[in-house]
Amino acid sequence: MADVAAHVGVSRQLVSLVLADKPGPNPRTRERILRAAEDLGYHADTAAQLLRRARSRQLGVLFTMEHQLETHIVEALYPAAADAGYEIVLGALLPTRSERRAIDDLVGLRCEALILIGLAEQAPAHLAKIAEQVPVVEIAQYTGAPGTDSVRTDDAAGVREAVDHLVALGHTDVVHVDGGDRPGAAQRREGYLEGMRAHGLTDRIEVLPGDYTVESGVAAARTLIERGRLPTAVVAGNDLCACGVVEAFVRAGVRTPGDLSVVGYDDSRTASLPYLDLTTVRQDTGRMAEIAVRAAVERLDEGRTDDRVDVLEPALTLRSSTGPAPAPRAPGVRGGPPSTDPPQGPADADQAGS
Repeated sequence: MADVAAHVGVSRQLVSLVLADKPGPNPRTRERILRAAEDLGYHADTAAQLLRRARSRQLGVLFTMEHQLETHIVEALYPAAADAGYEIVLGALLPTRSERRAIDDLVGLRCEALILIGLAEQAPAHLAKIAEQVPVVEIAQYTGAPGTDSVRTDDAAGVREAVDHLVALGHTDVVHVDGGDRPGAAQRREGYLEGMRAHGLTDRIEVLPGDYTVESGVAAARTLIERGRLPTAVVAGNDLCACGVVEAFVRAGVRTPGDLSVVGYDDSRTASLPYLDLTTVRQDTGRMAEIAVRAAVERLDEGRTDDRVDVLEPALTLRSSTGPAPAPRAPGVRGGPPSTDPPQGPADADQAGS
């Protein structure tokens, strides 16, 4: 900074204000300083700055990189933290990197609080121990570990709304592909069961095993196809699973939503892709990020000690993957519920026409 100040002919304090993007210097001076910094190859030594500060004002974020929802939340955490005067440090959980190692690394980097995104494997006892060292905030999960805060969506209510939507369209044969042991999966499964029972469809309840991947959706759809009788609607554990369901049915010649309606969960970017245009349950990732940062700041700066749990209301986003239930098919009559026969090729079609 001294070199930049000497190059421009201003004080070091003025250079510090400009490089920290703080108010005070006039636009012309700011531009001269920034240009000089670039010409001289100046880069701030973040490590040295941290060592000089009594506090790091860093929030560690641990995520798995497996699901789009996590990416959306991470993106929203950066501006939320900046508004509160904090910075984000990311820690990825990988098959070769355990949770304990990832958390220890973030704490070792002087992160003052930890934000954990959808880590189903976290044991409450382990979280409680970590929370004795630094504030811990969970996003999109709730373990109830003492000393931790949580912000999540009411997953059960979200899936109940999806079931209500399908029943209003005339669907009574609705299958759920669940999310296994992933965060929120148990609540989403319970929401499906509650919704079906509320509409008097207990005898139509069917839950297929799955997880939050495209592959699980493909596998569930193939199970339905191979048994020779399809439902009229599927509620998937999340958008990626729903994408797999749609993909497998399209390959089998099943139309969405003409033959079968599909609902996802999360309202990720995948859901809005034109070829998918998925009806899905939206989670407000921006709001979740704001609440999580605020919860950490309250503990760090305001001394809050009581545990806080925030449950946000979901919202159903309607797109073209859902439509009226097809009419029952009579023998020899085209249309109605989908056939699982493979689509005819050109040769078959010519033969049929002859």
